[in-house]
Amino acid sequence: MGTVVAPACFSTPMMMMGFFKSKPRTRTPVELIHHLRHLLPYTTPNPALPKTKRSYHKICEVGKVIVEIRRVLYGDDRLEPSEEACVKLAQEFFKQDTCHMLIAFLPNFDPGTRQDVTHVIANLHRQRVNGQYLASQYLERNTPLLAMLLPGCDNSELALSYGAILRECIRHQVAAKYILESDHFKIFFKYIQDPSFDIASDATATFRDLLTRHKSTVAEFLSKNYDWFFLEYNSLLESPNYISRRNAIMLLGAMLLDRSNVSVMVRYVCSLDNMRILMNLLRDSNKTIQLEAFHVFKLFPANQRKPQEIVNVLIANRVKLIRFFSDFTFEKADEQFESDKAQVVKEIAALELKVQPCSALKQCKQIAC
Repeated sequence: MGTVVAPACFSTPMMMMGFFKSKPRTRTPVELIHHLRHLLPYTTPNPALPKTKRSYHKICEVGKVIVEIRRVLYGDDRLEPSEEACVKLAQEFFKQDTCHMLIAFLPNFDPGTRQDVTHVIANLHRQRVNGQYLASQYLERNTPLLAMLLPGCDNSELALSYGAILRECIRHQVAAKYILESDHFKIFFKYIQDPSFDIASDATATFRDLLTRHKSTVAEFLSKNYDWFFLEYNSLLESPNYISRRNAIMLLGAMLLDRSNVSVMVRYVCSLDNMRILMNLLRDSNKTIQLEAFHVFKLFPANQRKPQEIVNVLIANRVKLIRFFSDFTFEKADEQFESDKAQVVKEIAALELKVQPCSALKQCKQIAC
C-alpha cells in the first residue's frame, strides 16, 4: 500500500494551525467604547508632518470600531440588536466625555466614517434607560458641546454631519433651550442665507426644529425676544433669494398657527409693517410663496381687535384686494382654501372707515396693492 501524501495546503503543522484559526473575540459594549476612546487621540496627524502611516492606520481602526458599534445598535442581516447591549453601550458612551471626543475628532475622518458616526450618535441619543434619556442628562452637564457643534454648520464639508448631530441634540429640550437663549442662535440668520446650498438647507432644517419642536420653550423664547427676532425674521421674508423667502414664509405659518404661540400671533397680526410684507408676498411670482403668504395674511383681517391703521389700509386696498382674491386660485385648491378665501373677502368687505389724519391716508396709498 502506497504512502498517503497530505494535500499541499496541509503540508506543514503551521499551515494547518492557520486553517483552523478561531475567529477574533467579539468585544463587549464597554470594551468597544474604551477602545474607541483609546484610538481617537491618535487620529490627529502632526500638522508639521505629512499624514503618517500610523495615524492612517488608527483612522482606519476607528472606522472599524464605529462600524462594530453601529452593528450593536442597529443589528445586521443575521442578528437583531440586543436591548441589553444597547443600554450598556449608551451608559458607557455618556458616562464620560466620549461623545465630546468623537465630535471633536470628526473632521479627521472620511465621509463614510462621518456618516457612520452620525448614525451611531443619533441612535444613542434616542436610547432610554429606566425611562430616561441619558443623552438629555449628559447635555445638561455638557452644554459647551453644543457651542462646539455650531461652527461646524458653516463648513461645507462638515455641515451635513454637524447639522444632523445638532438636530439629534435638539430633540432634548435642555439643548434646544440652551441654543435659543444663547447668542449662538442669532448666527442661524446668517447660515440659512449662505451661498452654499448644503450649508443653507441644513441650517434651515435645524432652524425649523429649534422653532417648532418644543412648544413651551419656543413660546417663551418668542415672547421674550419678540422685537429683535421678528425684525431679523422679516428680513428673511423680504430676501431677494427665492428659497429663503419660501422657507421663511412656510415656517412663519407653522409658528403663528400653532396654538402654543397664540399671544405671539396676536401681537404679530397687530403690526401694519408685518401686514405690508404679507401683502407683498401675496403678489410673489412663485405660487407656493403666494399660498403660504395667504395662510398668514388671512390672520390680519380675521383679527377682531385690528388696530385702526390696519383697518384703514385694508379699506384703502379693498377693491384691489377683492379683485385679487377673485382670481386667486391654485390647481390643487381644496374646500378649506376656498372657504378661508371667502371669509377673508367677507371680513374686508365689512370693514368701516373711521376719520383718520392725512398722514394715515398717505400711508394707505403707499401700501396699496
